Amino acid sequence: MKRRRLAASMAAVMSGVVAWHLASAAEKPEELTVAKVPPYSPHQIYVPDISFASMTDARVHVFDADANRFLGQIDGGFAPGFAISPDHKTSYIATTYFARGSHGDRTDVVELIDNTTLAVTGEIAIPPKHGQHVPSPYNTALSDDGHFLYVANVTPSTSVTVIDTAAKKVLGEVDTDGCVLAYPSGNNRFSAMCESGKALTITLDANGKEASRKLSDAFIDVDRDPAFINAAREGNQYWFLTYEGSVRTADFSGDAPAFGMPWPLVSAQEKKAGWRPGGLQQIALHAGTHRLYVAMHKGADGSHKDPATEVWVFDTSTKKRIARWELAKQKIDPFLSIQVSIDDKPLFYGLTPTSDLVVMDAQTGKLKHVEKQLGSTSTPLVNP
Repeated sequence: MKRRRLAASMAAVMSGVVAWHLASAAEKPEELTVAKVPPYSPHQIYVPDISFASMTDARVHVFDADANRFLGQIDGGFAPGFAISPDHKTSYIATTYFARGSHGDRTDVVELIDNTTLAVTGEIAIPPKHGQHVPSPYNTALSDDGHFLYVANVTPSTSVTVIDTAAKKVLGEVDTDGCVLAYPSGNNRFSAMCESGKALTITLDANGKEASRKLSDAFIDVDRDPAFINAAREGNQYWFLTYEGSVRTADFSGDAPAFGMPWPLVSAQEKKAGWRPGGLQQIALHAGTHRLYVAMHKGADGSHKDPATEVWVFDTSTKKRIARWELAKQKIDPFLSIQVSIDDKPLFYGLTPTSDLVVMDAQTGKLKHVEKQLGSTSTPLVNP
């Protein structure tokens, strides 16, 4: 009797196995594919993401603000710098890797990213001194023609590594004499900001070597009212914003910069009330409509990194405020960083402390979309 039951059980098991094999044979094997990123749009936004809980594993998130769709991400290594080529086809990540994750032998590289697939297509070894700090638009930057890539170094001495993007090789290193970052102008020139409030302008020859340098007079009073480093760019002119809310332009078109007259964003009454810029990226510019966007909050000395509760919009022609967006009225959290697209139907972007990406109409300030928690700790926005 036991043998019959055992035989029946074995037959049932075998029947199940045969049925599973037949069903599996009828199914097509699973195929994994990688979709391409849609063609370039001025409403694609790149969001560098550095988690302070995992500094060695940064990302750059790519988001389509027209379709309200996450497109993918680029691995960033440790404290990356980020730049996009003028033709929008390639991204450059200047970053650091350690052999044991957070320690061990250090390797610094510039990684080349194909923006259609977000895949790494090559790398350029650079001196192991790439500046490791919160990203800014000017710690890794390209010349106007995309031929030279500038990577800012801090050891703590300061310099800039010059890279030939076509030949994919380092051309040399320029000592910036205590001045930091690289603000490009034209095809062979960049400027660095000095702790004295001066600007150091370096002109390169065809081989990427220093041909000349010029140190300007001080245009920022660093003792009374320091400036934020994340200036907004319009051609070879940069718009610098101070902690207390003044604007001053610097034109780097020539061997020596030309500075515009400073003008205030806040009235005496607003200044007394504590209104001032703040956040990680406090300024955005739409040159076509002459609009300057500033992230504002109520604070005091030392609050320059506090997020903005309002966005103030100024006409750069008249130097007058033309709009004041109170974020709470649309149930929008304060902004750490802001950016605006450069097309003729611009979108305005804000990033909250919880890494929500907020998309608004740049003309009206009307909320269009909120993408919740795009990353963990996001920093300044990049809009190609």
